Amino acid sequence: MLSRTSHDQRSHMELITVYEICRILTASLDIDRSFRAALNVLAAHMELPRAMIVLNDADADLLQVHSSVGLSREQEQRGRWQPGEGVIGHVTASGMPVVVPDVAQASEFIDRTGAFSAQDDQMMAFVVVPLKTDKAVLGALAAQREVRGGARLSDDQRVLTMVASLLAQAAQLHDAVRDEHQRLQLEATRLQKALKREPRGRYALDNVVGDSRPMQQVFVEVHQAAPSRATVLLRGESGTGKEAIARAIHFLSPRKDAPFIKVNCAALTESLLESELFGHEKGAFTGAAGERKGRFELAHGGTLFLDEIGDVSPAFQAKLLRVLQEREFERVGGSKAVKVDVRLICATNRDLEKMVQRGEYRADLYYRINVVSIFLPPLRERRADIPPLVAHFLDRYNKENRRSLKVSPEAMKVLTSCYWPGNVRELENCIERTATMVQGDTIQDLAFPCKQNRCLTQTLHFLDKADAVAAVASLPVARPQPATSRPEAGEADEHDEVTRIGPTQRLPATPVAASVGSEPPEGERERLIWAMEQCGWVQAKAARLLRVTPRQLGYALQKNRIEVRKF
Repeated sequence: MLSRTSHDQRSHMELITVYEICRILTASLDIDRSFRAALNVLAAHMELPRAMIVLNDADADLLQVHSSVGLSREQEQRGRWQPGEGVIGHVTASGMPVVVPDVAQASEFIDRTGAFSAQDDQMMAFVVVPLKTDKAVLGALAAQREVRGGARLSDDQRVLTMVASLLAQAAQLHDAVRDEHQRLQLEATRLQKALKREPRGRYALDNVVGDSRPMQQVFVEVHQAAPSRATVLLRGESGTGKEAIARAIHFLSPRKDAPFIKVNCAALTESLLESELFGHEKGAFTGAAGERKGRFELAHGGTLFLDEIGDVSPAFQAKLLRVLQEREFERVGGSKAVKVDVRLICATNRDLEKMVQRGEYRADLYYRINVVSIFLPPLRERRADIPPLVAHFLDRYNKENRRSLKVSPEAMKVLTSCYWPGNVRELENCIERTATMVQGDTIQDLAFPCKQNRCLTQTLHFLDKADAVAAVASLPVARPQPATSRPEAGEADEHDEVTRIGPTQRLPATPVAASVGSEPPEGERERLIWAMEQCGWVQAKAARLLRVTPRQLGYALQKNRIEVRKF
């Protein structure tokens, strides 16, 4: 009865040992730390005074100790064997375990470390098992056992073999991750060098104009992402060309001969969007006279582009998540599952991360669509692309309207200086509007509405809002002030009308300076420097002094190339 109980206790401890080691190895890819922790569990639970993991160093063509327990650092460093040398070399060469019942009587036992040798009045056994995968032997797991009454070395061999299998899998996974990481680093380095050598044209996309460095980086990412099946999320402000990039990804992918289907999620209600994407059966609702395939089915084998994905309702987000997970859906009014093979490209100008934090967007759907993110820079951050874009739009306008317009250098300077809150879409609109109304064959700077203070989008240049599609608060309306009631110096009443400063406007000529000792100068640049010096180079105070918003002040400082001093 005692023997049976002891056997059950050992079996229970062996199970706990294997479980703990498995948990340690799956918790981290750092095999140095994981292997040491695994050896500590093995030695403590199985009462093994010394144990070590020996790995094959292919570069040095020898076997050496990787991790150990019960060995000093000097002993670890001495642990080196030639292939086939001693018990360690024999196990790694043959892939078969070896049990040495008494190291004092084994001539083939070679202890390079000096830690596993025979000890006085103690019979020490040495158990070695290979770290073996399907393809090769990576090394060996060795442990020492004091042979006492009842000790069964076969049980040690069985446990060590299970542990060695787990260690080998962890080492193989670590090598695969390391190799893939190195490959990606080399590929990124190669692409960066190629981008520097050939900044123009090398990674050009059809129907996408962009010679600037930010757009060339976007082109590199498009070329990397296009060949795969991964879902792509295009991020950026409205009007930056997300649909054009989506088309480029499709036509650079293996699915280029299959359909490219697009859906604007913001343009449809929830019920219409469900019918549009999934289709409907005959009689599913009033007006459903026949069966209709949805966009997912129409895009089978190809690419589905979901624009404004951040605008779908929370209820529809759950339905969309199921389709993305299972790649199957049911038509509206139907019960038969329809399987599809679709590459998904999504686009949004929303801040999805903030929406997830506020509970407006499902986190699980966010992770499904945000596999590969490509950020499209706004036009104001890629001003080098404005001249080629202007040439592209003007050339198209000339062909469609049989004209031969060109842009003067002064007019091009106005275009390159604009803030462009509407990005490429606004630039295209501006070119077409101006080209339509201009007389003669040359567009001069005075032809633009902003030069006559008639630009309708100028008020959008300084909107203080993070979400491009959220409602805009109305501007404060001016309110007449009694003659006896004036705001204090340097302070603006909250109901005062604030003058908006666009690219062609100037700062107010007479700032409020009743309590300031010196008079403001006349020039705009001089007034800016004067105000900043009066306020200790604090922009918020200077903005109040000049009766403008901090954003307007920041733009004016940038336009006049005034470097803000920091103390």
